[in-house]
Amino acid sequence: MQNFEFKNPTKIIFGKGQMQKLAEEIPSGAKILMTYGGGSIKKNGIYESVKEALKDYELIEFGGIPANPEYAGLLEALEIIKKENITYMLAVGGGSVIDATKFLSSAALFEGEEPWDILAKKIRTEKGLPFGTVLTIPATGSESNSGSVISNKITKEKLSMGGPGLFPQFSILDPTVVKSLPQRQIANGIADAFTHVLEQYMTYPADAYLQDRFAESILQTLIEVAPRVMQDPGDYNAAANFMWSCTMALNGLIQKGVPTDWAIHAMGHELTALYGIDHARTLAILTSSHYQYNFEKKKAKLAQYAERVWGVAQGSEGEKANAGIQKTDEFFHSLGIETKLSAYVDDYSKTAQEIAARFTDRGWLGLGEHKDISPEDVKKIVESAY
Repeated sequence: MQNFEFKNPTKIIFGKGQMQKLAEEIPSGAKILMTYGGGSIKKNGIYESVKEALKDYELIEFGGIPANPEYAGLLEALEIIKKENITYMLAVGGGSVIDATKFLSSAALFEGEEPWDILAKKIRTEKGLPFGTVLTIPATGSESNSGSVISNKITKEKLSMGGPGLFPQFSILDPTVVKSLPQRQIANGIADAFTHVLEQYMTYPADAYLQDRFAESILQTLIEVAPRVMQDPGDYNAAANFMWSCTMALNGLIQKGVPTDWAIHAMGHELTALYGIDHARTLAILTSSHYQYNFEKKKAKLAQYAERVWGVAQGSEGEKANAGIQKTDEFFHSLGIETKLSAYVDDYSKTAQEIAARFTDRGWLGLGEHKDISPEDVKKIVESAY
């Protein structure tokens, strides 16, 4: 097991009816900017619940944050923060709204001229404007970590940022919100969380026995509850386990003491930036291609995954590893998610070449747990996902 440090300061408030505790978590006298997305919270009652809970606070709203939060649009919110002297933020939404709020948290205290530099130059945020979250879409785990991903339409980029100053102070997780979600969002959430676990697990054995079993238990739970929550989003127990699995998949715990990959995410972000494909679906497009291309380096963990998660008991190590890849593709298909780029776009012939060139231009010359996946390797992986 590798050396590590672990601290997650986010307070999780989980379960039915927890919105009533919202006002207890925000400092008295705070001037709040409430961020949210396309307006679904005004249809499912969450908006009214938040407004009621915060009726004694001065509250300014900023809505309309899209599924891939866009830099230019967020600059408008940044102007409001500075003009209105906002002292606290509340993100009410899924990962995109929370990621956007993290960017604003950092940008509000950023002393440079161009806030995009926080992402482009990978500037670590040590202190941000404080914020909390009310989670409405389980998927990304952003409600309990310090990472964020923001898109830039002008440069056609989707880049990440982070730092200890970007943990939410608290997050309210009420699984009853799942019943109002469309199946596409539920499927995306399951696939997103599943791949988050794989990125931290599917590397090579590191004698981190507990971490492996933590990761495997999250995967097994998602597999178990996926058909239930897809069929009946109002199944509270299924929704609760789904929501908690999404949080646990990316709150930092399962990555401690082990090598991590994240090449699938790096490539997937480019597909979203180029084509606007849902984030979770870009991951599904690339997962099997990535594992097949790096088969020998990942074979031991792929076989372990097949045995422990999918119950594959027969065959050689290589046969089990291949079965693990096949089972993963089948799982994505069971969610109604296609796993080839050709299912999403017609003109993709030069996609791999363009993504590889972007990685070269940025100096991303060694991805993956071994830091040995070159832009040329990326080109071949993406091509095999066509």
